[in-house]
Amino acid sequence: MEQITFDDFQKIDIRCGTVINASEFPDARKPAIKLEVDFGEEIGIKKSSAQITDHYLPADLIGTKIMAVVNFPPRQIGPFMSEVLVLGFPDAESRIVLAAPLGNVPNGERLA
Repeated sequence: MEQITFDDFQKIDIRCGTVINASEFPDARKPAIKLEVDFGEEIGIKKSSAQITDHYLPADLIGTKIMAVVNFPPRQIGPFMSEVLVLGFPDAESRIVLAAPLGNVPNGERLA
């Protein structure tokens, strides 16, 4: 495992947001869901594509709090531009489970 400094870690901007829209992404090479996430006034609404179809249906994600890296450059995924990296962990079968804050965290709050 490569070590980083605390200064390196501070460069990563991880924020809390709420999924406000989710839809299937049939054009993706691997099964994915397109998300629109509200990160509050400072950052606004951002789009992302997440390979989370094993555990989630698009309709069930609306209103879900998630965590995402918001300061990576946008990435083209097929015809879709992903603006943030939604975070998750693989379960025992390598299926992604979303990383989410516990409790009532406002949209846009930074991981501390």
